[in-house]
Amino acid sequence: MAGLYLHIPFCKQACHYCDFHFSTNLLQLPTLIDCLLVELELRKNYLNGAQVETIYFGGGTPSLIPIPLLEKLLDQVFSLFPGKKMEVTLEANPDDLHPEQLATWKSMGIDRLSLGIQSFQEKILRTYNRAHSAEEARNAIHLARAAGFDKFSIDLIYGYPHPNHELWKKDLEQALLLDPGHLSAYALTIEPKTALGNWASKGKFQPADEEYVAQQFEWLLEECDKAGYQGYEISNFSKPGQEALHNCNYWKGIPYLGVGPSAHSFDGGSRSYNPSSNPGYIQALTSKKLPLITETLEKEEQVNEEILTRLRTRWGLDTAALGQRYSLDLLLLKESAIHKLVGLGLLQSEGKTLSLTRKGLLLADSIAAELLLDSHDL
Repeated sequence: MAGLYLHIPFCKQACHYCDFHFSTNLLQLPTLIDCLLVELELRKNYLNGAQVETIYFGGGTPSLIPIPLLEKLLDQVFSLFPGKKMEVTLEANPDDLHPEQLATWKSMGIDRLSLGIQSFQEKILRTYNRAHSAEEARNAIHLARAAGFDKFSIDLIYGYPHPNHELWKKDLEQALLLDPGHLSAYALTIEPKTALGNWASKGKFQPADEEYVAQQFEWLLEECDKAGYQGYEISNFSKPGQEALHNCNYWKGIPYLGVGPSAHSFDGGSRSYNPSSNPGYIQALTSKKLPLITETLEKEEQVNEEILTRLRTRWGLDTAALGQRYSLDLLLLKESAIHKLVGLGLLQSEGKTLSLTRKGLLLADSIAAELLLDSHDL
C-alpha cells in the first residue's frame, strides 16, 4: 500500500491564521501544474511498485485548478500509478463549488471532498479572511450531494476568542446537522508570520486562553459521541467506515509520495521534501531536476516518530509490533513513565498496546514526550 499527495500552493487570498506554503499569484498555476507532471514522471519509481490506494490533492486550494489542468494531472497519475479502487480526495473551498464543476470532478474519478469551511459564522469568517460566506458554507454539502458525492469531510476551527462558547456550539451543531460523515476540527493556532500573529504581537488580537480552548475540545468530544462520530485521531472524527484512508495510512506509517513545492515524501526509512518556493520549484523542474532534500532517519528517529503518530490514534501504539521492528521493549524501557501516566489517568495499557485516555487527549504531545527514546535507550 502507498499514498500520493499533490500540493497545490495557490489561494485566492491569504487566510489570517495560515502559515502553509501558498501564493496568491495564480498566473504561475499552469506552469506549476506542468512541473508537477514532470516530477511525477521523474519520481514514478519512488514507491518501489507499491500499490497506490489513496490520492490526495491538498494545498493551498486545489479547487482552484481549471478543469483541463486537473484532467491532465489525473491522467498522468492514473497512467503512472494504475490501480483498482482508489480513494481520491480533493480539498475544496465552498466558494469554488458549482454544479457543473462538481459533476465534472465526480466524472474524473474524484470521490471524496475535504471542504474547508472552518466556520459557519460570518463574523469568524471575516476575521479569518476566508473567501467564502456563511451561506456558501451552509450550502456546500447540499451542492456536492446533488452532484452525486457521498464522501465528505468538513474542516472546522475552534478556539475563536468570544465571551462564551456560543459561536463554537453553533458551528458544531450546524456541521453535525449536515452529517458529512467525517469531521476534522483543529484548535486555532496563532503563528508568528501570519496576520493574526502580527495583530497578537501588537495587542490588536487577544487569543483565547488554554482553558477556554480545552473546554471547546471537550464539547467537541461530547457532541461527536452523541452524533455517532468516533474520534479515530485527536483532530478527526467519523462515522464507522468513513475514516479518511489517506490520513489513516499516514498515521500508520504507510509510505507516500508527495509532489509539489513544500511537499514531503516518506519511503519507510527516509524522508524527502521540496523547498517551499514556487519559483525555485519551477526553475528546477523546467530543467528536469529534482530540488529534493532527503533525510535518512536514524533508528531513534523512526521509533520516536512511530510513538508520536500512533499515540494520536484510536488504535494506539502497539509496543509488540514496535519491538519486533526495532528490537526493543518500550514497556520495559519506559516502565516508570508509563506507570506514572497510567496512574494519572492519562494513558491506558491493554496488553501490549498503549493509548491515550479521554483526559490524555488534551495532553498528547507532552505524554508522547515522556515516552520518546534517546540513543542511550537503543
